[in-house]
Amino acid sequence: MSEVDQNVHQDNPVFGWFEKYIYLWIVVAGAGGLLIGKALPNVGTSIERLSWQGVSLPLVIAMFFVMFPPMARVQLGELKHAARNVRPTIVTLVANWLVAPPLMWLLARIFVPEAEYRAGLILLGLAPCPAMVLFWIYFARGNLVQGIVVTAINAVSTLILYSPTGTFYLGVGGVPVPFMLILLSSVLFVGLPLLAGQLSRRWLTRTKGQMWFESRFLEVMGNISAIALLATMVIMFSLQGQVIVENPLLVLRLMIPNLIHYATMITLAVTTCRLLRFSYEDLAMTAMISSSSQFEVAIGTAMVLFGIGSGAALATVVGPLLEIPLMVTAAKLLRRMAGRLEPAAAIPSS
Repeated sequence: MSEVDQNVHQDNPVFGWFEKYIYLWIVVAGAGGLLIGKALPNVGTSIERLSWQGVSLPLVIAMFFVMFPPMARVQLGELKHAARNVRPTIVTLVANWLVAPPLMWLLARIFVPEAEYRAGLILLGLAPCPAMVLFWIYFARGNLVQGIVVTAINAVSTLILYSPTGTFYLGVGGVPVPFMLILLSSVLFVGLPLLAGQLSRRWLTRTKGQMWFESRFLEVMGNISAIALLATMVIMFSLQGQVIVENPLLVLRLMIPNLIHYATMITLAVTTCRLLRFSYEDLAMTAMISSSSQFEVAIGTAMVLFGIGSGAALATVVGPLLEIPLMVTAAKLLRRMAGRLEPAAAIPSS
C-alpha cells in the first residue's frame, strides 16, 4: 500500500462504527424519514415552519454537529497558504458555471418533457457548492482548509452569477438572487461550526493538551457527528415524505438526470485534476465541490418563481434526497482509488 493509501485509509474517530455500515444507516434514516413524513405529516409541517429566511433551524442544529469535528481540526494558519492556491478555485468555478448548468439543461431536455419539472432540475444544476460539501471533503480525506477557501469564493460567485445564468437557461426574466439564504447558509453551516471548533480547539488544547483533544474529545464529537448526519437525512426525508410516497415514479424519473449529472461532473473533475497533476487531497476536494449542488437555493428559487406547489418546486426535492448517498459513494470511491489518483510527483496546486 502506498503512503497516500495509508494516509487516506488510516483510522479516523469520525468514521469507525458509522462507516462500516454506512449504507445500512442511510437506508434506515431515509426509510424512517419517509415513514415520519407519511404517517405523521404534521411533524414534517412543523419542521418546515421552523425556518428563518428559508433556512431550516432543525437542519442548522443537525448540521452544526455534522460540521463541528472537521472544523475543529482545521489549522487556521494554513488558510493564508490555501488562499494563494488558485488552480483548484479556477477548476471549480469553470465546472460550476461553464459545465454544470448546460449539462443539466441538456439532461433535463432529454429526460423530462414537462417544462416545470425541467426548470426545477435546471435550478439544481445552477446552484453550486453547498456548505455541507466540506464534510464530504473531510470524509474523502481531501484538502479541507483549501475547501473552506474555495467554498467561500463559490458562494460569492453565486451572488454574482446566479441570476444572469438562471435567466439564460430558464428563459425567465428576473431570476431572484437568494442573497439572504446564501449568506445565512454560509454563516450558519460553515462560519458558526468553524468559530465553535476553533474556540474549542484553542481552549481544550491549552487546558487538556493536544493529545486529549484529538484522541478523546474529537472521538466523542465524531460519534455525535455521525448521528447528526443521519438526523439530517431523517429531517430531509420527513420534509418530503408525502411527496415521495404520492409520486414515486415521478421522483425516480427525476433522479435519472440528476444521477447522470453527478456522475459526469465528478468524472470530469477527477480527469481534469489528474491532467493538472493535483495531489490526491486537492483532487478529492475539487471533485466534491465541482459535483455538489446547493439544493436549498434551488428549492427557494423554484418556490419564488413558480410557486410552492409547482412542478419546479417538486423537482428540486430530488436534490436533498440524493445528496448524502451520492456524496458518500463518491468519497468512498475516491478513497479506494487514492493511490492511483496521486501523481508520481504531485504538483502543488498553487
